[in-house]
Amino acid sequence: MFDFYFGVIITELLEKLKILGDSAKYDAACTSSGSDRGGTADGIGNAVSCGICHSFAADGRCISLLKVLMTNYCIFDCKYCINRKSNDVERARFEPRELAELVINFYKRNYIEGLFLSSGIIKNPDYTCEQMIEAISLLRFEYKFNGYIHAKAIPGADPLLIERLGFLVDRMSVNIELPSQESLAKLAPDKSKRNILLPMHNIKTGIEQNHTEIVKYKAAPKFVPAGQSTQMIIGATPDSDFQIIRLSEALYKKFSLKRVFYSAYVPVGDEKYLPSKDTKPPLLREHRLYQADWLLRFYGFEAGELLDEKHSSFNPLLDPKCNWAVDHPEFFPVEVNKASYEMLLRVPGIGVNSAKRIMMARRSASLDFKDLKKLGIVLKRAQYFITCKGKRAEGLKVTNSAVMRELMSASVVKKLDESGMTLSSGKMEQLSFFDAEQNISMEDMQKCLTGQL
Repeated sequence: MFDFYFGVIITELLEKLKILGDSAKYDAACTSSGSDRGGTADGIGNAVSCGICHSFAADGRCISLLKVLMTNYCIFDCKYCINRKSNDVERARFEPRELAELVINFYKRNYIEGLFLSSGIIKNPDYTCEQMIEAISLLRFEYKFNGYIHAKAIPGADPLLIERLGFLVDRMSVNIELPSQESLAKLAPDKSKRNILLPMHNIKTGIEQNHTEIVKYKAAPKFVPAGQSTQMIIGATPDSDFQIIRLSEALYKKFSLKRVFYSAYVPVGDEKYLPSKDTKPPLLREHRLYQADWLLRFYGFEAGELLDEKHSSFNPLLDPKCNWAVDHPEFFPVEVNKASYEMLLRVPGIGVNSAKRIMMARRSASLDFKDLKKLGIVLKRAQYFITCKGKRAEGLKVTNSAVMRELMSASVVKKLDESGMTLSSGKMEQLSFFDAEQNISMEDMQKCLTGQL
């Protein structure tokens, strides 16, 4: 009889896991941890060099975590969300102890090394946050779990509950979801800009205060040591790339976010203000936003340099850095042996690490193109924008067609060739690199590059 009931409990638990794990897959706001929580003599797990969602840690390890919702019941009716209250989907809910035991058992079997926990809103934001706190408290204090935990802050929850949650986890995220107040009001009427930004502000303030406390008292508990992140849905609303990347820039500056994640909208129903169900996710657009985001964070670019009101969408043919270089020939060619670090970062084919290598190597000798190749510079791209000792690369022919082919990815060139499109040898202009007689539109190019042509 015991075996029978035990089998029923396990079956019910696995069914919950199936439903709530599947419901969490649309949340992209997770990455490598950036936390240094170490192991203890009486505990299990650690978050040192840890990451989540099959990320690669600093030591090369591939890290996995249990990415799950506390529940997919929700009192909100956000039109873009599969778990909205009006949607007819299977529902389930973990009790705090059920979830804690599941995580520990998975960890002991080496299935996971961390937890990403979010939740639908049950009863109210405070109650939902309390349930999450109870589950994570069991992990930390009863099961002595020191592994990586990333929790989603619940918008609208009491600031004291957000603070309690922050002392239990390594990273927190508050999803901004949509890029504008107008889109939020139309598609998520139960949410408000204030309820989203207030937790971000409180988390930032808590992290700053905690840093001061740790300096004074080494034994002080850490508050969200891996920082906070957010996520925006791309393609569900008419908001432009310029609006999105400008918002990301403001969030980085105001709230010191670690990451902004971009999630291509996957249609989950037929709603008046949303794309139809047969619309393909804008994966190329998502990719361009990630590239631009990288430029903001590590290359010294500003949103206004990449796009503006007149040119509000990213080039489907070129990545944002190459597109900027093509649009600003007045800055090139750059003399590698004299250029500043900031200018080297703006050369296509030169990244952060390779720019540092150039700065270090040129202290002892003038560099030529052979030296640059040894330093890991992608000369296939960089050669059109640099000189070494005042000279271009030997035998280099700078033509519009050659430059464009080298700057575009191999997959883009292949798709253009397969569809019969050719690059012109005329004047270089943004999004105008095709023979005029072919009359190729922006829509045609995007369809070609996304496999719809």
